[in-house]
Amino acid sequence: MGKIMTKKILCQKLKIEAEALSKAPFPGELGLKILNNISKQAWKEWINHQTMLINEYRLSMIEAKARQFLKEEMNKFLFEDSAEKPAGYTPSEN
Repeated sequence: MGKIMTKKILCQKLKIEAEALSKAPFPGELGLKILNNISKQAWKEWINHQTMLINEYRLSMIEAKARQFLKEEMNKFLFEDSAEKPAGYTPSEN
């Protein structure tokens, strides 16, 4: 059995060549943009950032407004390098 080669991409977020995601995390154009430009490591960083936003802002994913906010923040985080942490946010020390 041959070793499965992991695909590498130039990650727009991390500015390095890194392991690509195995599939698009969203349907449609946005999913393809992430798949082709964002590494597995950067996506994991976004998931952590997203979790922090959901918890700090007590977002309900049932609300379209909350989902739209997260989509905008994801775009800032992954492609614009302009995502900010919520005011007064301090990470918990585990």
